[in-house]
Amino acid sequence: MDMVLLTALGVGGATVIGAIIGFLFKSLSHRFSDIVLSFAAGVMLSAAVLGLILPSVEYGGKYGLIVTVIGIFAGAVCLNLIDKVVPHLHKLAGADIEAHRNANLNKVLLFVTAIAIHNLPEGIAAGVGFGAGDTAGALIIAGGIALQNIPEGMVIIGPMLAAGVKPSKTFLLAMLTGIVEVVGTLVGYFAVSIASAILPFALAFAGGTMLYVISDEMIPETHAHGSERGATYALLLGFSVMLVSDVLLG
Repeated sequence: MDMVLLTALGVGGATVIGAIIGFLFKSLSHRFSDIVLSFAAGVMLSAAVLGLILPSVEYGGKYGLIVTVIGIFAGAVCLNLIDKVVPHLHKLAGADIEAHRNANLNKVLLFVTAIAIHNLPEGIAAGVGFGAGDTAGALIIAGGIALQNIPEGMVIIGPMLAAGVKPSKTFLLAMLTGIVEVVGTLVGYFAVSIASAILPFALAFAGGTMLYVISDEMIPETHAHGSERGATYALLLGFSVMLVSDVLLG
């Protein structure tokens, strides 16, 4: 349990680290942030497949493949429905927020709320990995999510400061988005620990949410500013790093 709590704090704390970097380096280039975010996408892709989806098939027994496919689509549809209510990063972090000092505050706060909402299933994905009893795999998943949270924390600082939000309040809001992920991690862990029968579906569901975030949000964002080639190789590098880690730790 101590490991789960520390990991939850680490995953949520990664957003805070990103926010601090965002304060220190307000003028980071799109190319740099795209490369970092794309590397994180590769890490998350590897973690989703190796740490969540394949174990779901394994734990599901006779009907493992069917349960896994249903779980993947259920996770994706869940985030899609959330997007219908609160659009996320690539829909709200456009130039009208980043470039203009008179950015609409309500829109910026909606942007931050969207990140917080999407952090919940990401946290659940990390917690489900621990609930499955695979500590090494869970740490890989959590590491991938934490890497993704750093550039996300960096991204949310600029729009809030440009909209006139005080630096102290900006940091507090960034920290709250990370706390949501801590809660999600604990929810995922306890849910699977209490009801082990739902483990295969829960693993696939968590994997589906991660695949959705990668395809619908991270890749479009990293390919929107002219750094497509570098972003592609960064994704491959992130995937390979997690693949090697999984083999060595396994």
